[in-house]
Amino acid sequence: MKLLSRTEEFILLSVLFLKEKAYTVGIRKQLRTVTNKSWSYGALFTSLEQMVKKGYLESYLTEPISERGGRRRRIYQITDNGKDALYEINRMEKVMWETAFEE
Repeated sequence: MKLLSRTEEFILLSVLFLKEKAYTVGIRKQLRTVTNKSWSYGALFTSLEQMVKKGYLESYLTEPISERGGRRRRIYQITDNGKDALYEINRMEKVMWETAFEE
């Protein structure tokens, strides 16, 4: 399994946290809150689409929303492959942190 990038890891964790509210604007707000960094919509959208292609995420369109002028939202959900990738990167990071300061 290929390792997740830090960006992919943060996006997957945001999608998990947001659940049914995991659409581009919500994900971007969550990332900004957690990282205190600005995330461009273009870079985020590109990353989301790449993660769908890799099988880490799935997406679907909601019904039209009146507050959005009748437009739909694309909601992202983490797949089992995405969860497995998160568990694996977390396991490796724990090992690295536990052994980093050993003498």
